[in-house]
Amino acid sequence: MHDLVIRHGTVIDGTGGAAFEADVAIANGKIAAIGKGLPRGAKEIDARGKIITPGFIDPHSHYDAQATWSSRITPSSWNGVTTTLIGNCGVGFAPCKPDQRDMLVKLMEGVEDIPEVVLTEGLPWNWHSFPDYLNALEARPFDLDVATQVPHAALRVYVMGKRGLAREPATQADSDAMARLAAEGIQAGALGFSTSRTINHKTKRGELIPTLQAEEAELTTIGKALGDLGAGWLQVISDFDDPAREFAMLRRITAAPGRKMAITILQRDAKPEEWRQITGWIAEANASGVGMLGQVLTRATGILLGFEISQNPFYGRPSYMALAGLPHADRIAALRQPGTKKRILSETIDDKTLERRVSRWDRIFPLNDPPNYEPSPNDSIAAMAARQGRDSADLAYDLLLENDGKTILYRPLSNYTRGNLNTVHDMLTHPATIVGLGDGGAHVGMLCDSSAITTMLTHWTRDRTVGEKFALPWAIRRVTLDSAAAIGLNDRGVVKAGYKADLNVIDYDRLSLHTPQVVYDLPAGGRRLIQKAAGYEATIVSGVPVYREGEATGALPGRLVRGAQSAPV
Repeated sequence: MHDLVIRHGTVIDGTGGAAFEADVAIANGKIAAIGKGLPRGAKEIDARGKIITPGFIDPHSHYDAQATWSSRITPSSWNGVTTTLIGNCGVGFAPCKPDQRDMLVKLMEGVEDIPEVVLTEGLPWNWHSFPDYLNALEARPFDLDVATQVPHAALRVYVMGKRGLAREPATQADSDAMARLAAEGIQAGALGFSTSRTINHKTKRGELIPTLQAEEAELTTIGKALGDLGAGWLQVISDFDDPAREFAMLRRITAAPGRKMAITILQRDAKPEEWRQITGWIAEANASGVGMLGQVLTRATGILLGFEISQNPFYGRPSYMALAGLPHADRIAALRQPGTKKRILSETIDDKTLERRVSRWDRIFPLNDPPNYEPSPNDSIAAMAARQGRDSADLAYDLLLENDGKTILYRPLSNYTRGNLNTVHDMLTHPATIVGLGDGGAHVGMLCDSSAITTMLTHWTRDRTVGEKFALPWAIRRVTLDSAAAIGLNDRGVVKAGYKADLNVIDYDRLSLHTPQVVYDLPAGGRRLIQKAAGYEATIVSGVPVYREGEATGALPGRLVRGAQSAPV
């Protein structure tokens, strides 16, 4: 008797092939058989009228801290994710010497918008080396599988101390030491090495990430260590301020060790077609035998704005900042006072970059339930205010006070230059890209893009009204088999006998995202944004249901994944 049989479902197997009706039988954590009329299992799930898909693979998250104190890797696991890759963008907490912990905490507080008190209270610090960190993760059960990368910033701080934090050039001895540590992490089970070259990553005090100006020789030395092992990929985020020069360097760093590199791809308003040039270079590199990939998101990258979260359209105005430290209820009571509103609306934000980010009214939208991540320009605060004959700031202020001051507005930042997701369509269909950048576990007070993997199914295959859509089997392949193959986990991502039994049973017609909400469930009562979904009837990890109808079953079969995994023979 099989452990579990999912009966009468429509299988969309992750290969991109046509859907078919079948039962799926599971035994010992693996898919045992697929067909009609399979013998009864010890447990059964009736999937009549539902689709059965592989569990989703998320190659870009930041649960490096959360995974040390929580067995539930939410919100990702609420959105059908059964494997996630942490340690992206060069940031993490290992290796780390005891006297360097504060440096990494302050860096992560700024880069990932996780309050210092949360990290100080939550991190158990029961590790020193990267292998120690993996041992700590291995001791925990999870609701999904966790794979890791060695973060460059932690290596720099570990080897160079304050010199690394100050972005001083690494000596050859420094680079050699970092390379040894990176190799140690890969040998212990990390799937790759990550680094950041963007000015957007900085501490709360504005200090830039230690890896920003790392020289080619440093990165080449580390890359060569991976090449010597014949294992691990390289993950990079860069501003591409000098795109041709930067890409040429990244290509050389990739070519020398012969390891694959994944690069964050975004459309910036100032250079709306630059991403096409970069992905074109990536395609050319692949054609010449240099393995490179672009990582793209399924929607605009943006932030959420509200009085209960990290930023809002009035953040930075003096009279608002005087109230920012109050408890939420007291702050909302003060903001409701007519005199307070009048003062705040009369003020400006001195930081013009911040002002453009949070107060560009033609690019700020209400976020309804279900949320619309491709809003029309006619739905913007500016357009709404014009129709009502009101000032945009006045309208936004009143909207944010609704729902006890918990209303959330949406501000797309990149991938939305022309007011739609046509560019994202082109990114998703580019042959040199994979789906990622959900950033689960990071930026917890200003975004919740780990739900973007659900957006791939709801918006892109069913709900979109302003442009082309995708066939459901193709979309599922992009978030399952394609991602699994890219990061080297070839034992999952497809519904096929012998493969790992990570699966979703989905009521496709009912699948939808809820509006993000604020909860205070981090250590020290820390705040974060979460986003749940309806329609995931069952999420199964290693053959065991971990969620039924969005509710946890109590089972935690997820584990640390050590190293690349071969496909079943």
